[in-house]
Amino acid sequence: MIVWLIVACEVGFWVLLAVGLALRYVAKMPRASVAVLLCEPLLEVVLFVVTAIDLRGGAEPDWKHGLAAVYIGYSIALGHYTIRWVDVRVAHRFAGGPPPSTPRYGMPRALHEWKLAARWALAAVIAMALLQGAIWYVGEAGQTGSLEQWQQRMLFVIGINVVIAGSYTLFPKKAPPGHRGTGLDLKRG
Repeated sequence: MIVWLIVACEVGFWVLLAVGLALRYVAKMPRASVAVLLCEPLLEVVLFVVTAIDLRGGAEPDWKHGLAAVYIGYSIALGHYTIRWVDVRVAHRFAGGPPPSTPRYGMPRALHEWKLAARWALAAVIAMALLQGAIWYVGEAGQTGSLEQWQQRMLFVIGINVVIAGSYTLFPKKAPPGHRGTGLDLKRG
């Protein structure tokens, strides 16, 4: 049941995002758009409550409960960033907004990668905290090995993101000859 709820939350996230952006750019109803987009966190609350009820009801903690914690961590730390990322591209494509800009060269790109790494680290720390809460909630009577494995995976996620950001810092991509600017290139979305 938890897996299907995670899938439903992910589908719900994208449906709410599509409806919210359609209200903003097609129907020209910005307040209704904000109201719909503010419903996004309710998905995580439902997932959290159902997962806690499942564990409280005697379910053995397994990979599904760990995945729920990871999904909630991602949504909290990167959900707003994802919405903003999509919004900029939809605004450019359908509403005449400015093209999205992403730093592509040098230190601006490295800074961009460190900010992403920080978001991923926050997502991992939130997931690890939820997992630890689940371990304490279940207590010593339950098998919590799968939840502990998810915590280790979250440390791996942090490490991978630090390595990626560090590579952009140590080996910055150089702008092509004749390129002028600050490393910010406008990319078509």
